[in-house]
Amino acid sequence: LRCSCRRGGGLVQAGGSLRLSCVVSGLPFSSYVMGWFRQAPGKEREFVAGINVSGSRPYYRDSVKGRFTISRDNAKNTVYLLMNILRPEDTAVYYCAAEKGPVISTYGYGVDYWGKGTQVTVSS
Repeated sequence: LRCSCRRGGGLVQAGGSLRLSCVVSGLPFSSYVMGWFRQAPGKEREFVAGINVSGSRPYYRDSVKGRFTISRDNAKNTVYLLMNILRPEDTAVYYCAAEKGPVISTYGYGVDYWGKGTQVTVSS
């Protein structure tokens, strides 16, 4: 089973954009709600965004609403996170997550699979 972040992490200036991709293999992707979490150094892991199995209902933490967009392509077993107007406080390691349930657990305790993290660094 594998849930891997593939592309998109890196260094960007404040105000810039990045798109993260997470390609999932080894499980029935279209049966899992998907989400993104992040963890900054010295801080707790936090929920960023989630999306239901059909992709029709995205939801976000308040601090990223209007700036980040989560989406999924069930034909490609991929979930995306488009991040616009990035801020230094968005700097963190970002993880995709898969959960068998109606919604992603915002504390992460119900997540069944975690992807490898990808570093996002936003310079001021």
